[in-house]
Amino acid sequence: MATIIDGKALAEQVTQAVAADAARLVAERGVHPGLAVILVGHDPASEIYVGRKMRQAARAGIVSFEHRLPADTPQADLLALIARCNADAQVHGILVQLPLPPHIDPARVLDAIDPAKDVDGFHPVNVGRLSSGTGGLVPCTPLGCIKLLETVIDDFRGLKAVVIGKSNIVGKPVALLLLERECTVTVTHILTRNLPDIVRGADIVVAAAGSPGLVRGDWVKPGAVVIDVGITRVAQPDGSSRIRGDCAREEMDHAGAVTPVPGGVGPMTVACLLANTLRAARATSFG
Repeated sequence: MATIIDGKALAEQVTQAVAADAARLVAERGVHPGLAVILVGHDPASEIYVGRKMRQAARAGIVSFEHRLPADTPQADLLALIARCNADAQVHGILVQLPLPPHIDPARVLDAIDPAKDVDGFHPVNVGRLSSGTGGLVPCTPLGCIKLLETVIDDFRGLKAVVIGKSNIVGKPVALLLLERECTVTVTHILTRNLPDIVRGADIVVAAAGSPGLVRGDWVKPGAVVIDVGITRVAQPDGSSRIRGDCAREEMDHAGAVTPVPGGVGPMTVACLLANTLRAARATSFG
């Protein structure tokens, strides 16, 4: 029977550690870690995500600065708000919730964030630092994936890892993090040939394709560790819906360990956002 990697429990541990370190930072340096959260428009899913992040930030002793803008906000106004947050010494992390309205260029917006406050890890400077192994803030979901893997893997060196999906948000950065740990990494995508055979050779499978049930049980070798990043709401015959990951979890009892969906990668993404905010605050405080 596969071990279930409990993302909720690990996220709670990370959040408690952030809270303890944040309290020390306040006591020793008088610095209250601050996170600016910017939401443009009223996307229902984004509203839920932002609310969850702000509640967890409060639990971790992080001060939240919430900025809710109308959907028709001009791009110039959003960039001006980011510039003010960049200059605000009380703000150590800046999060612009995606997706943005169609008239706003997300690349332009993300590039405008000070790399030292880019707690999402999407700024080109941080992407370059990750690629070159020279530090920088790491994207939250990939960082969460690695922390989950570390609960069941002591030594990554020489392991074969397959990453399904090549997005800039998950696929590429998680592949770089696995390379840093001396894994042999294969990144697959929609045009990859013989995907099942490639996955069958993997000791680690990170599925981040956004395709529910894509990875079948017979793709995964016995003892492999499977990290399911996918989260898709799927309609049911009775009119209800349920969340499904990219992996057919019910077929993977022979795996060594798997993450559930929900309750696996999702909670760790928020926890790593808090950890990145604390890291940015400490960098400001200690130089």
